[in-house]
Amino acid sequence: MSIEIPAGLEDLLVRFTVEVLRDQPRDLLDFAVRYFQRLNQNQNQNRGGGSSESLPSPAAARPGAVVSFTEPDAERSGEEDEEPVAPVASRFTRRVSVSAETYNPDDEDEELREPRIVHPKTDEQRQRLQEACKHILLFKNLDAEQMSQVLDAMFDRRVEVGEHIIEQDDDGDNFYVIERGTFSIYMKVDGLERLVGTYNNRGSFGELALMYNTQRAATIITTSAGALWCLDRTTFRRIIVRNNAKKRKLYEGFVESVPLLESLQSVERMKVVDVLGCQTYSDGERIIAQGDGADCFYIVESGQVRIVLNKKGAETEIAVCSRGQYFGELALITNKPRAASAYAVGTVKCLVMDVQAFERLLGPCKDIMKRNIANYEEQLARLFDRDVDGPTETAGLRPSP
Repeated sequence: MSIEIPAGLEDLLVRFTVEVLRDQPRDLLDFAVRYFQRLNQNQNQNRGGGSSESLPSPAAARPGAVVSFTEPDAERSGEEDEEPVAPVASRFTRRVSVSAETYNPDDEDEELREPRIVHPKTDEQRQRLQEACKHILLFKNLDAEQMSQVLDAMFDRRVEVGEHIIEQDDDGDNFYVIERGTFSIYMKVDGLERLVGTYNNRGSFGELALMYNTQRAATIITTSAGALWCLDRTTFRRIIVRNNAKKRKLYEGFVESVPLLESLQSVERMKVVDVLGCQTYSDGERIIAQGDGADCFYIVESGQVRIVLNKKGAETEIAVCSRGQYFGELALITNKPRAASAYAVGTVKCLVMDVQAFERLLGPCKDIMKRNIANYEEQLARLFDRDVDGPTETAGLRPSP
């Protein structure tokens, strides 16, 4: 017996799951009822010609992704859903509330239909842009032509102290790459706005709302004058989302085999894949250096990695990581400097996860890590309870089993 999955069901469930992960409701059933009621209210108001801007809907409705709570005789008959039209806005104006457009990353014809956006740049501007983008994980898996289109479509924006670049619960308009400047990340927790992170002259933000057609998960405010490079929603989805769909197919099975992530639910793993970058290292190349700041961790996809501890000028190999193993993972729960160095043995390919992207996607890292707390008890004891000149120097590096 074959069962046909209704159009839009998968997307509807994914967007609902993202809202649950973001809000962490205590009463999941009550949250679900209110979520779908607001979604239904939004859809009904759109049908009636009303504006959706007055609705605090937790997610924008899509055609084919609506759950109705009305009685059958109360539903409209013979009326087709109208395609929602996004308001025309300047490139610096945030979209406040529009329905998320339907996008199928597997539709090859859709790429041909989308116009290519180009913002002219001087050689000096393009060089600055390339420098700002070279460490952005979302761009690591793009080929040369895709990267060229991304650079063509990006435009610069100067910002001043106190500007709200994105606002929590707004719809997503652009993806942002930091050229210079400092920024604070705020999230509403139990009704209060709390500082949850910062950016300091590097990094990127704004990808989640564009990837999953959800509202902004946080507010970003400038704390010094600076400059951003912005990528519009259309180009982001045409290139980055399409590329991520291919990356999911490539890496999702591998990620399931990584012990650190095995306790994650499948939808969580799917989103983890989206923030992974891929880096290749040659024989003997240093991957991380002892004493450096820890802002990400690494999963070995192929090859081997030597973990080396430098103590009083003498280097000692303390572990070797191979496929599926990981190192630097305590960067996800502490800001301690790197406790040792890591070197490639032969050609090595690693999947790299940016800690801030992980936190913004799945919530505070410590909450996720508590599911695997048994794996960390010994390392945490070394890190917090013993002298820093003792065994703490191996903390943050996953030894071979």
